[in-house]
Amino acid sequence: MIGNPRTWSCYVVTDAKLSRGRSHVEVARAAIQGGADVIQYREKDGDAASRLVEARAIRTLCHDTDRIFVVNDHVDLAIAVEADVLHVGQDDAPAATVREKIGTSMRLGVSARTLDEALRAVDDGADHLGVGPIFDATTTKPDAARPLGLEGLARIRDAVGIPLIAIGGIDHDNAADVIAAGADGCAVISCIVGAEDVFEATRTLRGTIEHAKAARRSAL
Repeated sequence: MIGNPRTWSCYVVTDAKLSRGRSHVEVARAAIQGGADVIQYREKDGDAASRLVEARAIRTLCHDTDRIFVVNDHVDLAIAVEADVLHVGQDDAPAATVREKIGTSMRLGVSARTLDEALRAVDDGADHLGVGPIFDATTTKPDAARPLGLEGLARIRDAVGIPLIAIGGIDHDNAADVIAAGADGCAVISCIVGAEDVFEATRTLRGTIEHAKAARRSAL
């Protein structure tokens, strides 16, 4: 296994619908140059052959720059390209079943929208949780669950020991509060993928998150 999720400060999830015409690979490259620790390839549409080509290209970018590469949802694709991490949601294949299929050489991230889902994901073998939505205003999942808020995030932090990556409505203005509430990192889509300058948006967000982490360590 590669890396420790507790060090994944800036976690960028690709989304072709928000990328201003840029490809997944172009967005990934700019985000990596801006300091993203993790790139999650998220493509719900398109054919399997195209996804395979894109995933392989982003995996190469990530491994050449010592970043973490995550595949969203597609178990077979993650196995085919030897992703570092497979991430599954609550509406995808059960986490316990996925863990059996991928074994222990690949990390497993699982979405958790509630404390009960978080506890179940831990029992099912998740290595880390994608907790959210933290805030409202997500444009990538119109059927997203009710926002957890910072208090909900803190409750999950108190209840589970594995790393937490917060997601949902996070941007440059609220990322520091998310870290203060207990997240190990922030997963973002809109504020990076949809930015006019992906590099600069990533650089700024990473700086905000790292500053918040340093403040939290100083307070301990």
